[in-house]
Amino acid sequence: MIQSIRNPVRDTYLFSMIDTASIVKPMIAVVFLPRAANIDFRCLRTMTFSQGILNILVVDDERNIRKTLSYCLETEGHAVVAVANSQEALVEAKRRSFDIAFIDLRLERENGMDLIPPLLAESPWIKVVVITANATIETAVEAMRRGASDYIEKPFTSAQVKLLIRTLGHIRDLENEITVLKEDQRRFAPEALLQSKNTDMLRVIETLHKAATSEAIILIRGESGTGKTMFARTIHGLSRRAKKPMMVVSCPAVPTELLESELFGHAKGAFTGAVKEIPGRIAACEGGTLFLDEIGDMALSIQAKLLRFIQDKEYERLGETLSRKANVRIITATNVNLEQRVAEGRFREDLFYRINVISINVLPLRERREDILAIAKGFCSFFCLTNHKSMKEFDAGAERALLAYSWPGNVRELRNAIERAVILGNGQQITEEDLPESIVPSISFPGVGDFVSLAALEEIHIKKILKKSPSIQEAADILGIDQATLWRRRKVYGI
Repeated sequence: MIQSIRNPVRDTYLFSMIDTASIVKPMIAVVFLPRAANIDFRCLRTMTFSQGILNILVVDDERNIRKTLSYCLETEGHAVVAVANSQEALVEAKRRSFDIAFIDLRLERENGMDLIPPLLAESPWIKVVVITANATIETAVEAMRRGASDYIEKPFTSAQVKLLIRTLGHIRDLENEITVLKEDQRRFAPEALLQSKNTDMLRVIETLHKAATSEAIILIRGESGTGKTMFARTIHGLSRRAKKPMMVVSCPAVPTELLESELFGHAKGAFTGAVKEIPGRIAACEGGTLFLDEIGDMALSIQAKLLRFIQDKEYERLGETLSRKANVRIITATNVNLEQRVAEGRFREDLFYRINVISINVLPLRERREDILAIAKGFCSFFCLTNHKSMKEFDAGAERALLAYSWPGNVRELRNAIERAVILGNGQQITEEDLPESIVPSISFPGVGDFVSLAALEEIHIKKILKKSPSIQEAADILGIDQATLWRRRKVYGI
C-alpha cells in the first residue's frame, strides 16, 4: 500500500471539487497500486502518459460519488457513463465498449463483486477497478481473483484517481500496440510502397497523409494486389486512432449469410450453430478503425445495415433488439467500378455517397514502372532477413526482367516473386533463373554446336556454375580458372 500526499487546499477529498457540503473533514486516502509502487507521488502533476480518450464506466449507488468521479475523469478528457446498479451497468456494456470500469463493492442490496465476471464476459479487455470503504487483504485478493485489475479505497483524492487511470490507460495502450505490431509483422510491407518517383503516385500519397489526420470515411480504389490494405493500415497508423485496434474484413472472403454476424456480432442462439455470443468486429475495434476490403461485393441487405451504422453510429447484433453504440472510423476499398454497380442496382447509391467522402486511387504497378526496382529491393531485404540470406541485389538480367514484365497481379505478385527468388536462390545476387517462369518465360538455352558465339556459351555456362556453387572459389575451381579471371568474366557479362 502507498499513502498518498494530501494537499489541504486543492487535493482534499475529491468531493470538494464540486460538492463542498459533502466534506466532513480532510482525510488521507489509501490506494493499492502495485504496478506504481516506485512512483513519487510528489511528481503526480508532471507525469504524462500517451494514451488517448478512454471510455469509462462508473458503477456506484451514491449519486455524489458518481457525479464527482465523472467530473474528475471528464476533466482529463475521457468519456464517462455513470450508473447506479449492476443491471444498468450490463445494459450500458452491451450498448457500447468500455476500457475501464469503477465498481463499488456495495451497491444497495447487491454485491459489486458479482458484477465483475459478467462484465468481463461482455468486454474481456476491460480493466476493472474496485471501490470500497472497508479495505482488507481478503477483499483485495477476492477482487483480483474475479478479474479486477486494481483496487481503491474511499475516501480518495483526484490525484489518486488520475494516476490510476493513467496507469491502466497506459496498459491498454501497450495491449493495443502489441496487437498492431503482431498484425504488422504478419502483413509486412516495405517503406518503398509509400515512396514513389511517379508524379501521379506522389499526389496519391500526399492525399493519403492529409486524409489520415481527419475522421472522414475513405474509399481506396485500385486493382487487386495494388496494396490497398497496406494503404488502409498506413491511414490508421497516421490517424489519432493509431493506438486503438484496426480490424480488416474481406467482404468476398466471408459468406453472405455470415458477414452480418462477422461485422455486427450475434447473440447466443441467434441462428443454428450460434452456440455462444460473439461481439463482432465493430465492437472489437472500438475507438479504432474498421477496414472493409472489396466492399463492392457486399450484399444489399448488409449494405442497408452498414449505412445505418455510418449515419447513426448504432447497430444491433443478430438475435437482439438492443441498439448498441460504437465509435469506429470506416475505411473501405474496392477493385470494381462502384458507379457502374450503382447503375446496375447492385450497390446502394446512398451508401456509395456516404463512403465516397475522400477517394484515393492507387495506381497499378505497370503505370509506375519507375518504382518497381525500389519496391523489389525492399521486399528482397526483408525476405533475406527472415530467411537468413545475404543476396540483396539483382543482376542486370533480373532487373531487365522485372522492368519488362506487365505485373497483372501488381505489388502482391511482385512480393511473391521476390520471396520465391530469395528462398530458392543460391548466389550472391538474384538472377533471371531465380524468378518465376511467368515473369521470365522458359528459354531454350543454346548448346554446343548451335549457331551462337563462344562468348554467349561462356556467359550461360558461367551463370549456371555460379548458381550451383556455394562460393566463388568453388565456381572458379570448377571452371578451371582463378578468382581474378572469373571476376573479370563476370564484369564483362554483367553477372
